Amino acid sequence: MEKVIHKEYILEGICCGNCAAKIEKSIKALHGIVSADLDFITQTLCISFKIDADTTSIMGQIREIIKCNDANVVIREKMQLAEGKKEIYLQGLCCTVCAGKIESRIKKLNGVKYVSVDTISQKMTIETDNEHQLPGILRQASEIIQEVEPDIQISYTTDPLKNDNKKCCQKVFLKKSFLAAGTILYVINMSLQFTQAVSFSVFLISYLLIGGEVILRALRNISKGHIFDENFLMAIATIGAFAIGEYPEGVAVMLFYQIGEGFQRLAVSRSKKNIASLMNLRPDFVNLKINNSIQKVSPEEVAVGDSILVKPGERIPMDGRITNGISSLDLSALTGESLPRDVKSGDEVMSGAINKSGLLTVEVSKEFGESTVSKILSLVENASSKKAPTENFITTFARYYTPVVTVAAVVLAIIPPLIWAGESFNIWLYRALAFLVVSCPCALVISVPLTFFGGIGGASRNGVLVKGSNYLEGLNHIDTIIMDKTGTVTKGVFSVHSIIAQNGFSEQDILYYASCAEKYSNHPIAESIIRAFGKTIDTAQIVAHEDIAGYGVKASIDGKTVYLGNSKLMKMYAIPYRPVYDVTGITIYLAVDKKFAGSILIKDEIKPDSRKTIQGLKTLGVRKTVMLTGDTKASGEAIAKEIGMDAVYTELLPQQKVEIFEVLEKERQGNGKIVFVGDGVNDAPVLARADIGIAMGAMGSDAAIEAADIVLMTDEPFKIVSAIRIAKRTQAIVWQNIIFAVVIKIVLLIFAAVGMATMWEAVFGDVGVTVLAVLNAMRAVRTGSMMEMQ
Repeated sequence: MEKVIHKEYILEGICCGNCAAKIEKSIKALHGIVSADLDFITQTLCISFKIDADTTSIMGQIREIIKCNDANVVIREKMQLAEGKKEIYLQGLCCTVCAGKIESRIKKLNGVKYVSVDTISQKMTIETDNEHQLPGILRQASEIIQEVEPDIQISYTTDPLKNDNKKCCQKVFLKKSFLAAGTILYVINMSLQFTQAVSFSVFLISYLLIGGEVILRALRNISKGHIFDENFLMAIATIGAFAIGEYPEGVAVMLFYQIGEGFQRLAVSRSKKNIASLMNLRPDFVNLKINNSIQKVSPEEVAVGDSILVKPGERIPMDGRITNGISSLDLSALTGESLPRDVKSGDEVMSGAINKSGLLTVEVSKEFGESTVSKILSLVENASSKKAPTENFITTFARYYTPVVTVAAVVLAIIPPLIWAGESFNIWLYRALAFLVVSCPCALVISVPLTFFGGIGGASRNGVLVKGSNYLEGLNHIDTIIMDKTGTVTKGVFSVHSIIAQNGFSEQDILYYASCAEKYSNHPIAESIIRAFGKTIDTAQIVAHEDIAGYGVKASIDGKTVYLGNSKLMKMYAIPYRPVYDVTGITIYLAVDKKFAGSILIKDEIKPDSRKTIQGLKTLGVRKTVMLTGDTKASGEAIAKEIGMDAVYTELLPQQKVEIFEVLEKERQGNGKIVFVGDGVNDAPVLARADIGIAMGAMGSDAAIEAADIVLMTDEPFKIVSAIRIAKRTQAIVWQNIIFAVVIKIVLLIFAAVGMATMWEAVFGDVGVTVLAVLNAMRAVRTGSMMEMQ
């Protein structure tokens, strides 16, 4: 595999899907680039450079490409700061004297290696000698900042200047003022009777006020060699309208285009906010216990081992263990679980859960950057960088579609008047201009990725974390699903299923002797026996203890010799025993002073929704379901039959799972996807090899998040069915938008060509269709909630 350098950049101000597609294509063509993905919804550019590439030179070329396509876009690197280093945004810091005081005082703190306060960017960079000191130093730094300048607002996550930049505000205000002034002049001119010269002058002034920005953008793009975009199309169409004397329509088209663009931006912004609200898990503050007092601090200021207080109604801010208190937790935002989960002292809790009732004291086990909430937010934030095939197709389609229809418009304006005598050139030019207005493919370029983004957000709401829209779309085309047994189909926790007592011994006697014999073992089977006994074991009664590898245990308990193990142990000591035949479990035999006492049946229980999951997969069109296990042939086949699996491979070593996967890969039909579902740790090699790897309930496992393409927040296999349903609904909305936009545009293009559509209908065909498609795309956000109700 070729070694690469991965970097991410934020492109502030980019909102045009067409421009984004052109930028992405140009960057991909640069020498030294392995891959590039630009998502205009999250404004994120992900680039992979060759290891020996001159990144400085390439970034210079990339900045030129971006500038050529949209000079208003600002590119900044999404910094991956070194350990022990943090950037803090200080909104409201404008006094250089105050900044100097803050910087000077923070420099004096123990453990601070470097600090810099910048009043221009309103940002402070702080670096510590030891990364573990960072939370405490940040806490002290926050106190210093608030003491020097109480009005400063501290942000650890996003640049507050992004939304409060004075230049940006002035620019927006100026644009709105020009638009309002141009609209007023247009209305006055349409209402009053002026001379032709005056009327033309007023129309021209209002046109320049309303559309001057569009004209300038079009000219700038043309000068850079980028012709075919919506600015060019609108400029040519409206200037053409003026050229043939249709002044009112020329101004009106530009006016409604600008209004439509505003609604479009609003719809996209609303959609982003709706998606963001689904994952609104990040805590604003933490109630940190310091000595006998409670202090509100930022999550970044809390270190591992600190104690925090979580009040009823608050969201748990950090992963940890409850040290005091009893409550119930609402995990719906994390896992999609509708029922609250009861917790008590000693239980582990995940950040993002809502404390429903009691007051909890939690000992923090992970820094905020490593917590469940941070992992979820990171996965969802970066998911849209991996594009689905449909998205790539639409991007390619738009690249060729716009030039083709532009050439068609030129042909429409010139050829008919030359062929048919008496045909007015102005009439056909008007039709061609309307044709141009309709042709912009924004409805597709914006709504398709927005729908996938919404689907990923909806899936997250349902406890299914999808790493990319390509994986979400891939769930629509599953041929074979391969499942590991332990931890996926079964609970992965051994428990005593039944006890058969013999020769005067009671079930409690059997559990007592077995627990004492297994007291010094840490094997899961031994733990299940001790757990079933449920009482304190007096180790003074255990005089002798001998492990017999492959057979069991021999121990002296209460002056009696106890034999505990498999049938081979009974045969070794010639103890007559009653065999138990149950292929779905493990049988442990017990004898006391060579007198057979009975047997214990241990089982790894099948999850209650495993059978329902297999039935649901078949209903959704999955051709083949397969189970892999290291269990015996009899045991594995019994479980597979019970839950309805099509095939099972047993007695497998971990490395043999990859070999079986390769066999099944050759048996797949057509281009169907092969999905592997496992616990995400031991199964990492197969998860990585599968078309789509799904990790079960593995948010605590870094290996799972790294290897899997989809992570389920709970141990419920039925979440797989929910994920496929979400994928199918998302795909349906994508194709609704594609068909709707294409059909409307084709109809209006035909109407415009034959003179049945004016520029008014053409504007609807461009901006109106885009707004409707975006509004439809927003339905994908609610997909997760709908799946919860099913």
